[in-house]
Amino acid sequence: MNNLKLNNSNIVSYIEDIFERRGNEIYAGEDVTVSEHMLQSGTIAKKRGLSNEIVVASLLHDIGHFNSEFGMFTMDDKKDRFHETMGAKILKPFFPQIIVDCVYFHVSAKRYLTAIDKDYESKLSRASKHSLNLQGGPMNPKEVEKFEKNPNLNAIIQVRYIDDEGKDPEMDTFPFSYFTPLIEETIHNSERMIID
Repeated sequence: MNNLKLNNSNIVSYIEDIFERRGNEIYAGEDVTVSEHMLQSGTIAKKRGLSNEIVVASLLHDIGHFNSEFGMFTMDDKKDRFHETMGAKILKPFFPQIIVDCVYFHVSAKRYLTAIDKDYESKLSRASKHSLNLQGGPMNPKEVEKFEKNPNLNAIIQVRYIDDEGKDPEMDTFPFSYFTPLIEETIHNSERMIID
């Protein structure tokens, strides 16, 4: 599927294929694989009764790890790999802006929360602390002020907190197939918004 031209009819199968082919790769510095982390995030959001957009954003927030032109994150990295940018780029043509924003800004949300909450960083995993340093560390006051103007701020923060939780090697999750109808519905709703 590497050279596949993505469109509304194949984007879901493309995402599912990524989960199947690449999902068992190590999520560097964590006790779960990348797909386990993403499925846990989606499952947490669903069990909390959050909106379909938040569930799908939680599920797909790290999809850019699979497609980043800079490769997969490692604990030896000295530079950021910008997985959030690649993830948003993949999703933008098909999904509502709220989902794209949650994916694109979930790294910024970590920097934001570290800046405004003195206890937040201490709760991060070792890998998240390492990547935080590569991603610019806590936001400065001007960055905080600008970030707080994002109309999807609350959703972005929700997804960030869920991201931080989804790293439990003992957690049972819904399979990817469980989320397929939700993904399809968000794509369909996005199409309708464009037509309207």
